[in-house]
Amino acid sequence: MSADIRTGIDRRTLLATAASGGVAAAAGGPVLAQAPLTPPARPAAPPPASAAAAATAVGDSRDIILRISREVWSTPELSLAEVKSSAIHIRELTAAGFQIVSTGTSGTPTAFIAEWGQGKGGPVIGYLPEYDALPGLGNAAEPRQTPAPAGATVGHGCGHNMLGAGCTGAAVALKRMMERAGTAGTIRVYGCAAEEAEGVKVYMVRDGLFNDVDAALAWHPAPVAGTGLIRTSASNKAKVMFHGRTAHAGNSPWDGRSALKAAELFAHGVNLMREHILPSARIHYIYENAGVAPNIVPDFAQMWIVIRDVDRDKVSAMTDWVRQIADGAAMATQTRAEFDLFFGMHDLLPNDALVPLVHRHMATVPLDWTADEQAFARTCQKAMKLPETGMATSLLPPLGDLTAGASTDVGDVSYVTPVGIFGWPTLPLGVSLHTWAVTACAGMSIGDKGSLNTARILAGVGFDLMTDAALRQAAKESLQRRRGDRPFVSPIPKSRTRPLGLPPHLVKTSDDELVAPLPAAQGASSK
Repeated sequence: MSADIRTGIDRRTLLATAASGGVAAAAGGPVLAQAPLTPPARPAAPPPASAAAAATAVGDSRDIILRISREVWSTPELSLAEVKSSAIHIRELTAAGFQIVSTGTSGTPTAFIAEWGQGKGGPVIGYLPEYDALPGLGNAAEPRQTPAPAGATVGHGCGHNMLGAGCTGAAVALKRMMERAGTAGTIRVYGCAAEEAEGVKVYMVRDGLFNDVDAALAWHPAPVAGTGLIRTSASNKAKVMFHGRTAHAGNSPWDGRSALKAAELFAHGVNLMREHILPSARIHYIYENAGVAPNIVPDFAQMWIVIRDVDRDKVSAMTDWVRQIADGAAMATQTRAEFDLFFGMHDLLPNDALVPLVHRHMATVPLDWTADEQAFARTCQKAMKLPETGMATSLLPPLGDLTAGASTDVGDVSYVTPVGIFGWPTLPLGVSLHTWAVTACAGMSIGDKGSLNTARILAGVGFDLMTDAALRQAAKESLQRRRGDRPFVSPIPKSRTRPLGLPPHLVKTSDDELVAPLPAAQGASSK
């Protein structure tokens, strides 16, 4: 695998970074083969005037940022169950003077919105902290696979403890900057639950909660430091269920109709379909239910399938085809198919006006690692049988238009307001996201530096957007050019008002008031 001589980063590393939501990454297929890793060289832009003030404000907010990152890392929670993690962000924002506008936002108990503003009018700038963890990736802050403290099997293998701390910390730092400068405007923090599963940003966008936002800002942990005109893929998620009839598999199998056979035939049909889809498409699935015992003909089987491509139209067309395969499999096995399209996301629209600004701020933050931190990174790489190259030490040049195979719910946000996003090193070069090594690095000083440094970048960019009307207008014009004139249509079915995977105890707790009978005086009979 060859490396680009200007960056020292090979294409596999860029591909592995595709899930980082806007970081320098490349897509597979023709796009990768044709696109250069770097655009033509340009004169270095001067550092933004706000960078120094952002560094001071983040320094003043250091304890808050590290408290969030470390506490969320120590109490990892899965998507839609981030009760403690969201409470940590809410606690720190409240103490910093933010008003909690809503909790349980958009049907998601662990989502929230917080806000602070001063002066009359002024722009609205949003930050997008995430805080959910992943199953099976619990790990101590050690450079080897080691059980997590208290034996937790859940871990921050995508670094959302740092992502959340950087975003919320930036909001607190920007507040300090605005107070010192007397800047009018509003900072809004969106508590973005469940990015790894059914990201609440999609529901928030559908509910119109970003309609008045002038720009939204975020980042993602990565093995490299970079940004560019990177798109992520649109996607759909569906549960495909088959209903059959039980029978004794030994005595009278002819009396049964196997839901499992229908599921297997469906999977075979999907795999035959792969020859005829575009190189940019991705289809992946798992079996969630395949029967209870081999001597009982299964009357129920369930699969979870994810469908991705470069835009919503292509994803919708593939989803219709997959639905037809499910119906055909049911017909062939005399079973019944049920197709629940429960979630979807838009592709991420990059913003031509914000990419250079974000990159200029990134260039003001050094990538300095201690000898111990580099040794930690190389030990992780050795354990994973990767080249022992340590942590990235330089910023990549801005990349041109490329499309990555992964998806993010930031995509929906990018269709209604300009989004600035980047990747920052918090994991060793060559290491993939969603691995134990990411969890390990996120719980020690490498992770601390990621949280603090990204807060500096995000606070500086936020201040520039607050104070530069021409920049905000340019960002809006870029969004309009890329989106075109088509109206935004949410990919979530209108019938779905909350995520499918909510834990039952949170559904009950959050919805008690919604399902309670109305008083008789309001026209409803009581129990």
